[in-house]
Amino acid sequence: MWSRSRTQAMERALALPRLPPHDPGTPALSVVDMHTGGEPLRIVVAGCPEVVGPTLLAKRRYMRQHLDHLRRRLMFEPRGHRDMYGAVLVPSELPDAHLGVLFLHNEGYSSMCGHAVLALGRFALDFGLVLAPPAGAREARVNIHCPCGLVAAFVECEGGRSRGPVRFHSVPAFALATDLLVDVPGHGKMVVDIAYGGAFYAFVSAEKFALDVCSTKTRDLVDAASAVTEAVKAQFKINHPESEDLSFLYGTILTDGKDTYSEEPTANICVFADEQVDRSPTGSGVTARIALQYHKGLLELNQTRAFKSSATGSVLMGKAVREAKCGDFKAVIVEVSGQAHYTGTASFIVEDDDPLKDGFLLK
Repeated sequence: MWSRSRTQAMERALALPRLPPHDPGTPALSVVDMHTGGEPLRIVVAGCPEVVGPTLLAKRRYMRQHLDHLRRRLMFEPRGHRDMYGAVLVPSELPDAHLGVLFLHNEGYSSMCGHAVLALGRFALDFGLVLAPPAGAREARVNIHCPCGLVAAFVECEGGRSRGPVRFHSVPAFALATDLLVDVPGHGKMVVDIAYGGAFYAFVSAEKFALDVCSTKTRDLVDAASAVTEAVKAQFKINHPESEDLSFLYGTILTDGKDTYSEEPTANICVFADEQVDRSPTGSGVTARIALQYHKGLLELNQTRAFKSSATGSVLMGKAVREAKCGDFKAVIVEVSGQAHYTGTASFIVEDDDPLKDGFLLK
């Protein structure tokens, strides 16, 4: 379970440097930066006020209502950028969870983030948030309470420290709607699929826009994906069978259309939140895409596929490991694996007379 002593241990491990002049009434925000497949993760380890609430979803609502300036301060320029991603670690009400997490992006707060779970698995082991496994053990289990539910990460380790890839087992993932006809302004009626992998995504082949997901300019892919997202939001009601907090469309994933199983990687690009572009293949998107392929009979249990980011070429591996249920929906538990890396640490401060202290974004 999470405790104040673990926070203090993280702070000692960071050995924070002397800070430049700043507002003494505003604590410095200390972070560890990582990335998974090129997609950044900024983990807040010190300086965040208590996030109040009896449940993780209540904490998510509290942070949105009372501490959103901290999200903007960490994600936006000049400390971040419009595609920055973050995580605030909080206590969980679940007895089996080692930690709870709130995910931050340029628009608000996600319900799930696979690339972050892969990074947080390493971080939790290396910074002492979970006990090191017995000598000789090759994996450590880290139970991470995400807003969508409890996700188990399995961290390859040696001598009690992380090494190599991390894998996680998802919450139940399912196809919400297939072959949905949506009128996309400027493009006419298009058939899209919607699936859930901890967050809801719309899926459509880039070829339907006469685009190539691997070679078309990113701006053109973003425009196409954003048009789908807005059309689906306007024309289709998203409902999660267990929680209204999870009932929203997170973004659109444009694919190369190669949904039938192959040993060759299939490429996609995810555009989420406020036209934010995922540099990785998108962990929760891979989860949802596998659930969709399994639902359509294109993928069998324990049949591993490689998913490639068209933005960076980075790869995540995924497979459906067992069947499950989510409400009345037939679902699957998906295993996603990939490699996360550390990139640095930082302490962010505020000077009281700085008019841009809470950040800004350029479109």
